[in-house]
Amino acid sequence: MGRNTRKRRTPLATKIVAGAAALAVGGGGLVWANFYASAHEEHSGHNRTRSAAAQVATIDCPDVGQEIRDVPDRARGEVDGELATMDSQITDAYQRLATTRRAQAGDAQFVQNAILGPLKDRRKAIIDRIQLEINRAGGRADDNLDQLAECQGRPADQMQNGGGQNGDGQNGDGQMDDGQNQGGNGGDDDNGNGVAGPVADDFVDINDVQPNSRDSRNGLAANGDGGSTGTFTTDCGVNENNVFNSDNLIAAPGVDNGAHHTHDYVGNQDNDAFSSDEDLANADTSCQNQGDRSTYYWPVLRLQDGTQEFDANDQGGGAEGNIGKILKPAEARIQFVGSRQGDVVAMPKFLRIITGDAKSFTNGDANANTSWSCSGFEDRQVTDKYPLCPEGSQVLRTTNFQSCWDGQNIDSANHRDHMAFVQEDGSCPNGFQAIPQLQIRLAYDIPTPTVENGQVQNPYAVDSFPEQLHKPITDHNDFINVMDENLMNKVVDCINRGEDCQ
Repeated sequence: MGRNTRKRRTPLATKIVAGAAALAVGGGGLVWANFYASAHEEHSGHNRTRSAAAQVATIDCPDVGQEIRDVPDRARGEVDGELATMDSQITDAYQRLATTRRAQAGDAQFVQNAILGPLKDRRKAIIDRIQLEINRAGGRADDNLDQLAECQGRPADQMQNGGGQNGDGQNGDGQMDDGQNQGGNGGDDDNGNGVAGPVADDFVDINDVQPNSRDSRNGLAANGDGGSTGTFTTDCGVNENNVFNSDNLIAAPGVDNGAHHTHDYVGNQDNDAFSSDEDLANADTSCQNQGDRSTYYWPVLRLQDGTQEFDANDQGGGAEGNIGKILKPAEARIQFVGSRQGDVVAMPKFLRIITGDAKSFTNGDANANTSWSCSGFEDRQVTDKYPLCPEGSQVLRTTNFQSCWDGQNIDSANHRDHMAFVQEDGSCPNGFQAIPQLQIRLAYDIPTPTVENGQVQNPYAVDSFPEQLHKPITDHNDFINVMDENLMNKVVDCINRGEDCQ
């Protein structure tokens, strides 16, 4: 399936500018941080403002993209564009939520009437267009998509369960019970560093994590006796060329700022939203093996230390609450491993895989798939907390991708259905076949944040959609296979023969 070849925008400038604290950003910058700066000047209204902020901390919308299945290829671009517009609507609604706390304090129905109601109407209009586009292209749109138009408001410490949308604890008017001031749990828009999250409860001392207690799909496809036990390692550096943007070529092709957060890129050097498959095939690569032009990308980590980055005033960066110093990994280990049940087959060129879920905080943890840990404590892993590592220990961020392919498609309408995780015994579901499993391990040198009076000082956080509040569970990782045929055959041979290659 080809991709859009619309004219590409000029790549983001990559010069990093150190300077004043992010709270000083004006104009198109951190409007919610600027709101809090003014609100705190009025001591008499401060508690009232904080109480209102605690009632509805973020906006929870059903993920329409995950419910779409039958989308003809010729409608994919239009549908992806509509879904990206819905993401922008949520971002705009969250910004309005965060900057109208005084109005909310004076009117219990303000959130519903002024934010959630109009948002539902706008989402309904887009869902209607999506259904029309699918039907015009010869598909059959789900008539029940209309039920996904309504969004809810909820406190920041109330994550959905793995069941997905519209979980317990939300009442229909979008307002939460009075008096639920979450305090250190993240009920306010300002975590003390100018944005909504992370907060103290998003961190855990690695010593308090029980060894081997994480029950996750990570590692289910690890090598084992009788399987394909080889490995292939590709060294693509740590983004020395400063390739950053807030696009998402897989989920939002042809859409500028489709991710609403900034990505780190290694491998392929032509990675914006307007890159076609041909662009990817002809691009330079940061990988030592020049046959690997694959694109590997993930949301950046930032240290909220007041640094103004190159994107401090930009959408995807500071204008959407992603502030502070971008932290590059000290090491990015990219490795492909085999199957416990037998040989693997070659990946098709331009295969796209998204793992994890950038909206896990509101969607629920069904697709969450990142292990956070510390070097020297690799047997202690968490998904929903950032680890506090002892001095000299690196923060580790590990993702094991889906390794079962449907044998036909390089992508799917929701960017998930063409791939699957292995089952408990290491085998692929019926109709799927094993491919080399991509495993990415990122190691960071990060000063350990401290918690004082229930507030985290100089926290680090993953970039996120604004309404996801920088929760660690929203971490995700993306991959497009652009290995040439000879290299992919080498990868498969090494793994199936039990060799370790690079």
